[in-house]
Amino acid sequence: MTGGGDCAGLNATIRGVVVKLEEDGHEVWGIERGWKGLIEPSARRLTSDSVADAVGVGGTMILTSRTNPFKIEGGPEKVHKSLKKLGLEALVAIGGNDTLGVAHKLHQMGVKVVGVPKTMDNDLSSTDFTFGFDSAVNVAMECIDRVITTGLSHERVMVVEVMGRDAGWVAAYAGIASGAHVVLIPEKPYDIVEVCKKITKRAKAGKKFSLVVVAEGAKPKGTGERATKGAALDAFGNPILGGVGEQVAKEIEKRTGVETRDVVLGHVVRGGPPSAYDRVLATRFGVAAAGLVKKGKWGMMVALKGNEIVPVDLGGAIAQKLVDDQLYAIANSFSGSG
Repeated sequence: MTGGGDCAGLNATIRGVVVKLEEDGHEVWGIERGWKGLIEPSARRLTSDSVADAVGVGGTMILTSRTNPFKIEGGPEKVHKSLKKLGLEALVAIGGNDTLGVAHKLHQMGVKVVGVPKTMDNDLSSTDFTFGFDSAVNVAMECIDRVITTGLSHERVMVVEVMGRDAGWVAAYAGIASGAHVVLIPEKPYDIVEVCKKITKRAKAGKKFSLVVVAEGAKPKGTGERATKGAALDAFGNPILGGVGEQVAKEIEKRTGVETRDVVLGHVVRGGPPSAYDRVLATRFGVAAAGLVKKGKWGMMVALKGNEIVPVDLGGAIAQKLVDDQLYAIANSFSGSG
């Protein structure tokens, strides 16, 4: 099953799991719409033939949702009953912090589960990288490259907002890769005065164009409040974020006098076909997860360590991985260049 937000590489992972488990004589079924498919039983048979051409296809062929069984009355019990009703002996859960957090709780309740780390945010601990991240960074970089030409032509400051609720890996990597002059991430509350000082310094030097890359979860110093789209929460209690790019752009223009525009990349970064790196990593994760099923290594997650795929404890793996100070320093060390 695949849960939470989609990202590039899900189908490649599914393909790896299905092909390897079929080779070992197992029958594989895809739970549809994430945990919802085990609350309201919905599954279909997956075979090597049905996943044969999936490695480069974006999205997830078995659909997804942000369903949380532990927020539904009798949800965990329904999951148990559905697994029994469908005749399933083990579950491979592919997801991020929320999905794998549910998987860990269910494992503690007796479900035979193996985890696969999936998130374009790259914020799962115990693995160096998650699939979906490389694809997201590459798409963000390509979009930002196009924004740069507009900013240069009109001598504007361009503020580009990318996804990243609590961790700014996409913003940091895309910012470095695209030559951003300022990068703002959730881990480091920003000082708008300092941001504007950098913009003003460049403008006085004749460089009216500046590029600011900001993660959607970035927040200003003092208030600590993130920009949100109303008071709505998702199934895991997370606020719906959005609007920080616009806020930052308005403040920059007001304080510096330099024309400023904001661009929100949004879901375009998440969707589409996976990069070559993600196709390979996702396939390796899928095959390794199938290996854990074969060995009965329940409550474990596959992870990338260096260039090796290794099993790690699912409970410890779902902790959040934040951008380190060294990478953040590099991302913001080019404010006077370009």
